[in-house]
Amino acid sequence: MKTLDKIPTGKIERAGQLVKTGLKVGTNYVAYYGEKLVNPSVSRDKLNENNAEDIYDGLKNLKGSALKVAQMLSMDKSIMPQQYVDKFSLSQFSVPPLSAPLVRKTFKKYLGQYPENLYDTFTPDASNAASIGQVHKATKDGKNLAVKIQYPGVAESISSDLALVKPFAIRMFNLKGKDSDKYFKEVEDKLLEETDYELELQQSLDMTQQCSHIENLRFPKYYPEYSSSKILSMEWIEGLHLSEFAQQNKDAALGDRIGQALWDFYMYQMHELKQVHADPHPGNFLVDKDGKLVAIDFGCIKKVPMDFYVPYFELAEKKNINNPVIFNEKLYELEILRLDDSPEEIAYFTKIFHDLLSLFTQPFHADYFDFSDEDFFGKIAVMGEEFAKDTQLRKMNGNRGSKHFLYINRTFFGLYNLLHDLKARVHTRHFEKYLQASK
Repeated sequence: MKTLDKIPTGKIERAGQLVKTGLKVGTNYVAYYGEKLVNPSVSRDKLNENNAEDIYDGLKNLKGSALKVAQMLSMDKSIMPQQYVDKFSLSQFSVPPLSAPLVRKTFKKYLGQYPENLYDTFTPDASNAASIGQVHKATKDGKNLAVKIQYPGVAESISSDLALVKPFAIRMFNLKGKDSDKYFKEVEDKLLEETDYELELQQSLDMTQQCSHIENLRFPKYYPEYSSSKILSMEWIEGLHLSEFAQQNKDAALGDRIGQALWDFYMYQMHELKQVHADPHPGNFLVDKDGKLVAIDFGCIKKVPMDFYVPYFELAEKKNINNPVIFNEKLYELEILRLDDSPEEIAYFTKIFHDLLSLFTQPFHADYFDFSDEDFFGKIAVMGEEFAKDTQLRKMNGNRGSKHFLYINRTFFGLYNLLHDLKARVHTRHFEKYLQASK
């Protein structure tokens, strides 16, 4: 794979790359509509494929928050066209890595030594590379280590990258007024946290200690003495990324066991710790040779305040969804309905969220849920298509919901998709035994 000797870090340079990408996409549309004039039956598949290719190629060299957006979008399998999902999913653990000289320079700057002097052995070629950092294999005192190195300039470019994306996001999601700033601030704050490897180290140590009693779940050991704000050293664990495992696995019972561990892990975090690993994509999980789930990245941890947690999970209860008084009350508590809404907006958004929650909360309405159920995910996909085509929705004020929805909904959406990939059947209340054991 081609390596990078330089990553654009200046605002003008990064903006230029995005403009160049936009021009390519525009050319693809011209070609598509020209072909459609000649052949009206031509589908959008080729257009989607070309756009996905060009957008990904533009973002992968920028890395950082620009590529992170692609990674987040790749999780939305029921909303994004498949061509985008396929291409953007590469950003989870397979993008062009930094060259060996740039890696050595990063070590010298942040740990004061070159990697070959710090470890017994160090593999100069990255084992995998994602949006914010890449991983190298090393050894020290007989231990196999995974060493994550952050790309230069990632933290410094977050604010300017988001400023470039903001006008497009406002139009895409129909956000209006200064209230939209709270959503962008939430994203910016979480991305900045992800670039702080000292914070990630502490979060990793805390989560490992707090969740160590969950069955069929494993964490790497961490090495603070070989870590810094831009470098993180941990135990190397052999295994398959979750997506690779799901594609190869023929043992339904094993898929169920991995899925149960994943569900228990997330429910324990949510209900006991009131903070959650908010980046549930396949690149952040492995399955080891013993059939255990391995969680390997804790850069994105979302704290869940009680004034959000309580109404959020009250709305997951079927009896509350079907009680108009309670349902309306919770919509206001969660900022889905606003005091300045018109009667038309109140009626419209009440119906939309009643339909949405009636479907999306089904896994919480029974003791067992089968995430291989194609009908369930098909209904989610249909609902996503209906929202995309809803002209009335575009006329409404899109500033809906607490800022905490951004990462909590993303967490559940990603979790559902991982469990669907595994075709897992889970006991939805199994995690409660860990709550009792921890008290």
